[in-house]
Amino acid sequence: MSAAGVMPGPAPAADAAHWVEANQRHLFAAIAVIRCELERGGAASSELPAAQRALAEAEAAMPAPATLAALREAFGLSPFEYQLLVLCAGCELDPALGELCREARGGRGAPRPNFQLAAAALEGAHWSALSPGRPLRRFRLLELGEGETLADSVLRIDERVLHFLLGVADPDARLDGLIEPVEPALELSASHRALADQMAAAWTSAARGERLPVIELCGSDGVSKRAVAAAACAQLGLRLHAVHAHLLGSGLDEALIALLLSREVRLSASAVLVDCDELEPAESAAAQSRRLIDRVLGPLIVSRRERGQRPRRAFLALDVPRPSSSEQRALYRSASAQWPEHTQVFSERAIEQAAEQFDLSARSIQAACALAARQATGGAQHALWDACRLQGRARLDELAQRIEPIASWEDLVLPAQQRGLLQDIAARVRQRARVHESWGFRARSSRGLGVSVLFFGSSGTGKTMAAEVLANELRLDLFRVDLSQVVSKYIGETEKNLRRVFDAAECGGAILLFDEADALFGKRSEVKDSHDRYANIEVGYLLQRMEAYRGLAILTTNLKGALDEAFLRRLAFVVEFPFPGPEERAQIWRRVFPPATPVESLEVARLARLNLAGGSIRNVAIGAAFVAAEAGEPVRMRHVAAALEREFGKQERSLPDEFRRGG
Repeated sequence: MSAAGVMPGPAPAADAAHWVEANQRHLFAAIAVIRCELERGGAASSELPAAQRALAEAEAAMPAPATLAALREAFGLSPFEYQLLVLCAGCELDPALGELCREARGGRGAPRPNFQLAAAALEGAHWSALSPGRPLRRFRLLELGEGETLADSVLRIDERVLHFLLGVADPDARLDGLIEPVEPALELSASHRALADQMAAAWTSAARGERLPVIELCGSDGVSKRAVAAAACAQLGLRLHAVHAHLLGSGLDEALIALLLSREVRLSASAVLVDCDELEPAESAAAQSRRLIDRVLGPLIVSRRERGQRPRRAFLALDVPRPSSSEQRALYRSASAQWPEHTQVFSERAIEQAAEQFDLSARSIQAACALAARQATGGAQHALWDACRLQGRARLDELAQRIEPIASWEDLVLPAQQRGLLQDIAARVRQRARVHESWGFRARSSRGLGVSVLFFGSSGTGKTMAAEVLANELRLDLFRVDLSQVVSKYIGETEKNLRRVFDAAECGGAILLFDEADALFGKRSEVKDSHDRYANIEVGYLLQRMEAYRGLAILTTNLKGALDEAFLRRLAFVVEFPFPGPEERAQIWRRVFPPATPVESLEVARLARLNLAGGSIRNVAIGAAFVAAEAGEPVRMRHVAAALEREFGKQERSLPDEFRRGG
């Protein structure tokens, strides 16, 4: 075994076809030797020396270790166990050998050997070869079939082991859907490379054997943790397979899974990463993953958000933070060096802006640079920024509704004070990195790094439109969080859902819009029962995440008084959206119809007397436009009157007679 406790890796990809051919030639030569051993004393006994020479020649011609030799070393097989495994493989691949075994067993049963036959034909036989603690049965390299006694039981090679001997690298079919390969990143940040070096050194310096220390990687950035783990494995010539721990509670046989993983580690020269990032401690899958960690033999890595329960074996816990701002700038420069012709796309200013706003992994930075280079046209001033937005939104698209921001400052009708507050919010987001990073505020405290805002006012007063305006101004994605999908009656689920949203939004610095926030962030109740206590925990968790979130989070509510005052004190901005007066309503009516819409003789001053919010005015304008379009006419007062009747009826209000159709 190597220092990592597994067998050496396979031949390089460039030599794969040649290696597969040579490996199969070696396997069949080994089977031919076993067949001669089985026929010892018969006519074929004279063929044994020739078969042994052919095997030696096949072994010498191997461009890299043959699978038989690698398997023997990886599992520590004795000479007899090795020959027994070759015999069972031969019965699957050579029908004549299978028939020979059946005849030797009296012509009954399957064309395969049993222990009694193998012990009589092969040298160095020992009964312990079939004991549960020895490799053949411990790792299910062989399976026991029918037979009245253990010695009489038919022996069959496991399908995955046979495929391995033939040079097929696919994992055991019983692991389908549970594991996935993790490819090494093209580049790592300096801090992550140091962590990978530390992992590799911990395994290399461990004593020979299978109980290597478990490496626990902690942090919220799952992509970076996988990249660090894959880099450490690559140093040792190991592949990496990740196990989806959240699937472990779905009725799978954990003992079988642990055995198959332990075997796969040796067969595929790999390490196992148990991904527990999405698990809560109380989940059944969490308990099953802890047992799995204690059972899997070989190089094992555990990915968790926070430090977990210590396994019953040596372990090393490492924190994996996201790459720092300076490291991200270095990654942008390194990745963009492939496209020296795009100097404007990857200007120092563009890189600085991207590193300040987005919090991407090394893999995402490489993908963003490649996308920016492909899409660069002309000056391509925002190509890198927009490519980073796309990388940052990938996870959040699954958790929230993305709103394409269309509205601009010209569309927003608000008093000067409110407009000023919105412009201050935009400035706070733009200058966040300079103040927190360059000017040192982040070093003083990790709280309050984000911009948390409350918009309150009646429905239709422009709260969502203001969020669109900010997203447009800042060239950031805007996501509306569906509170019905976030709030759960099950204890702990709401925090879990909120965590997923904030974690997904973090890397892209997206604007989060929590509509009707009082449904989630209402006044904290007095603790009367366990549900009250957990409701308070949910609010406390939200406050913590709001203060730590790097981006802009906007909460909207119709009733400011429904919110907890302690919550309000921790918000950076509180903006009231007043119900528009006659002057504001007149402005809204003048702007609500696009320039391309034909209008005729609209009485704006008269319409402004109607007590309607901006959202209702927009509904009326769209309704009137459809009525006019159907009539083939410009939008006139009578079309607006028809739409007004519907809008007032929807609100269960009486439309003044002067606005009724024909009035």
